[in-house]
Amino acid sequence: MRRLPLATLGGRRIQRILFSVRPSLPGVHEIYPLMEKAYEMGAWCFDLPTARHLDSFAVLRTSSGNENLTGFGHIEAESGVSFLGKPLHQFEFRVVSTIMKNIVPEDSVRTIFSARPSGEVLTQKEIDRMTFDPYRFERTLSLYQANEVPFLMVGGKYGDWLLGLGRIDLLKAMVAETKKRGFIPIFSGQWATFSLPKAKALEASAYAIPINQSGSFFDLAQACNLIKKFENPVISLNPLAEGKLLKKADEAFSFLFNELKIHSAIAEVASEDQVENIFSGLENIPSLISFRKT
Repeated sequence: MRRLPLATLGGRRIQRILFSVRPSLPGVHEIYPLMEKAYEMGAWCFDLPTARHLDSFAVLRTSSGNENLTGFGHIEAESGVSFLGKPLHQFEFRVVSTIMKNIVPEDSVRTIFSARPSGEVLTQKEIDRMTFDPYRFERTLSLYQANEVPFLMVGGKYGDWLLGLGRIDLLKAMVAETKKRGFIPIFSGQWATFSLPKAKALEASAYAIPINQSGSFFDLAQACNLIKKFENPVISLNPLAEGKLLKKADEAFSFLFNELKIHSAIAEVASEDQVENIFSGLENIPSLISFRKT
């Protein structure tokens, strides 16, 4: 069994690399074998972006009998917001148009959102009418048990939307509710240079954004400078640039952990060989555990 460097987050010990199993074909039967193999090699922290991942994780906890297995769940901020009594995703075109007009150029928006701007923007009065929906948010929270999946990444692209629309108060409500239920909230976003400064006010336990040696939204150099100065734990999403850096995993992780001093990373894997490459690439990465007097 191989060992991974450790860290402390929210008062709990975790591995500095979280494995996110992304098989080429969807389905719980393709997720579980690789998750089990990663566990047998020494992994016990797993990213759980879908219900299929959550199901596989539950099976692994039962079959292994290992109660130390730790999951990181995902809650899209959209699940906690209503606009005119409807889910926010139904207004994606208008949201994208509003953000494009007020924040970033169209070319940048298209690299993040699949929707094309409609030209029709939201008025400030409409933005102000968006409300926290505790009932829909509760339904999503009920999918997780804090003793098995203690960490919840709140946000996603909808988190960026709300920050772009100036409604960080809605994200604060979700983070507060997450803490109230005994979970450890992590803000997740896509725009490193835009989201991190604004999301800092959420007082989440960590902040997860895409960052790797190949690039990041929107400017790599700017993002690196921001992360180096950021006082809160940063988690790298897509640390191996969708597999492009797998053959140079040691360099990729050295850049993230030694140069940028990030807290941890979520690495996507699609094969046993990729899991092995990640273990090998982390051989010289130190643990990051808070000192405690004994």
